Amino acid sequence: MLDEIYKIDKDFTEDKFKTFVDNIFIQIHLAIMTKELYKIEHFVSDEVYSWLLEKVDKLQLKKRIQMYDELNVKETKINSGRIIEGDMYIDVTIVSRYMDYLLTEDGEYISGNNLSRVEKENHLIFKKKINAKKLLTNRKCSSCGASLDINRNGKCDYCGTVFNLDEKSWVLVEFEVC
Repeated sequence: MLDEIYKIDKDFTEDKFKTFVDNIFIQIHLAIMTKELYKIEHFVSDEVYSWLLEKVDKLQLKKRIQMYDELNVKETKINSGRIIEGDMYIDVTIVSRYMDYLLTEDGEYISGNNLSRVEKENHLIFKKKINAKKLLTNRKCSSCGASLDINRNGKCDYCGTVFNLDEKSWVLVEFEVC
């Protein structure tokens, strides 16, 4: 299933990829709760970012806070891998557990489940360019050369340039909660 990807990406391992996916999944939910989507912009495609931004904008208009308490990933399963027109795609299912509820901006409970965790299945698709440049451990800003911590927010602390993973690593291009 992933044979073609192993041939192209010599650094690829399923365990490392699953850890990467779990991390992104949790960071996205934290960014929704805190309404700080800029922290995950470099991990997702423009389409996914727009969808998440619309979700957060609706919450802000209604003066609501989306909560995902006790969030964890129960299982991450790679469903398939494929190559299409110069891009590698990996289709993933994440089974997650969390309390999913809404609060007012004053912290008052509105709706949802705030007493016990619910299990949800999430479908994600990641894409990486076949000719992606190797993602080095010592990451530097392409504009000013400063060191970057892409796990924190992917934005240069000095000049504000967003680190674009699209040319170097896996990017979330589709996200669906089933």
